[in-house]
Amino acid sequence: MIIKEKQIRMAQIIIDKHNGELAFRLERLENLSQFDHLQRKNYYSLILLNSSNYKLNVDVSNYELEGNQMICLSPYQPFMITSKESCSGWFLNFHPDFFCTYRHQNEIETEGILFNNFHGLPYFKISEEALFFNLIVQISKEMDRDSIAQHEVLVAFLKVFLIEAVRQKKEFDTDIVPRISDGQSEVLQNLVDAIEKKYFELHSPSEYADILCVSPKTLAGVVKKYLNQTTSTLISNRILIEAKRELYLTSKPLKQIAANLGYDDEFYFSRFFKKKVGVSPDVYRKTVGFAKLEK
Repeated sequence: MIIKEKQIRMAQIIIDKHNGELAFRLERLENLSQFDHLQRKNYYSLILLNSSNYKLNVDVSNYELEGNQMICLSPYQPFMITSKESCSGWFLNFHPDFFCTYRHQNEIETEGILFNNFHGLPYFKISEEALFFNLIVQISKEMDRDSIAQHEVLVAFLKVFLIEAVRQKKEFDTDIVPRISDGQSEVLQNLVDAIEKKYFELHSPSEYADILCVSPKTLAGVVKKYLNQTTSTLISNRILIEAKRELYLTSKPLKQIAANLGYDDEFYFSRFFKKKVGVSPDVYRKTVGFAKLEK
């Protein structure tokens, strides 16, 4: 990672003047001490790291990483990063109020690739470093200016940053995701397709096993082998992605959101959501976004 240290201050923060919450943040990292415990943030996080060895825990899945990697985290996604080796990098945060990824999905395709990908890896190996780090320098300079149209300029830099991240993540996924060359990987792809079509009505692994004509044990083994997850977690993650999207984009009552996802009891769904996300649907809606696009 080549970048002039003097060009980046340790932490630069923009606060939303309306609610006093973090809107945008850029921080240079010299160690991982702030990530050594499980935590959840109510904003998007992009963490660029470089080390010979470090461990990432996201959504109870563990990964051992090395070299230049970018970690992509959605609001309230639980994570922890530790390393016995020296580790440096950058930490970029933005709140959905500052930049709505959903509204720009047709332009930059972040959802389902960088964020809220229920079956993909939450990181990728950086193949082209210079572009990211040049953008970091430009973002840092703009944050120091505090001049007219700063928000628009930072959003423009952020969009370019995210577009490049999507491009590199797609290349990374193509290289590491198992190809449909054997029976097991075909079962996995069929499962992912089935969940995408049926998550709002089918919630148990056995139901998907029946659809795919395999045993629940076989299905669990395939998911564990390729994704290091359980089948239940895979299904839950897809349900939660849709629930979060509805809570952020619409003013629909929780009862309607729960019903649309196949839950007759909104209180049961609320407990399920809080257990998985760490906060209640109401808190999520208030802290991440409430019908922002309807205003």
